[in-house]
Amino acid sequence: MKKTVAIFLFDDVEVLDFAGPFEVFSVTNELRGSDTFNVCTFAVKPGTIRARHGLKVVPDYTTDNCPAPHILFIPGGAGTRPLLNQPALLEWIRVKSRSAEIVMSVCTGALVLAKVGLLDGLRVTTHHENLADLSALAPAATLDPSQRFHDNGKILTAAGISAGLDCSLHVIARELGEPAAAATAHYMEYRRT
Repeated sequence: MKKTVAIFLFDDVEVLDFAGPFEVFSVTNELRGSDTFNVCTFAVKPGTIRARHGLKVVPDYTTDNCPAPHILFIPGGAGTRPLLNQPALLEWIRVKSRSAEIVMSVCTGALVLAKVGLLDGLRVTTHHENLADLSALAPAATLDPSQRFHDNGKILTAAGISAGLDCSLHVIARELGEPAAAATAHYMEYRRT
């Protein structure tokens, strides 16, 4: 059975935060005969999202009709700040995270996970310019910017922007084995750190 990788999109989302992991999971799926992942995007409401620097993207689903995620992915960007004041969205993420196998953030997506209480007691990271913001929202978490990502089992947080590629490839290795991650990185001509 294919696992659904649901990537959240919102205005002012950082492009590489979501596009890099989208590529990793999609390439892995393609290399494995398209029977591993259903990679999709979703937003709060239908319509076009204007990502950072003006890129326009049309998400596949909304929070009303998004398939149940096996992997729930929260990217970052300047647009995360308004999300912290959207109780209905935060509750949706809280509820979906209970049944998801993996919840992963990149960059300031960690602020959203912190706001819903998912980071307490965990070792976490975010973009280096936003460490104080994350510390304020998750005082019970251990902030560790020395690593590009932290794997706490169900919850993973990646540092800024390009770190999402490394974290996504780590998830591929963890779930499908190192050869699958290596094949994906080779196809993408990406040198893992």
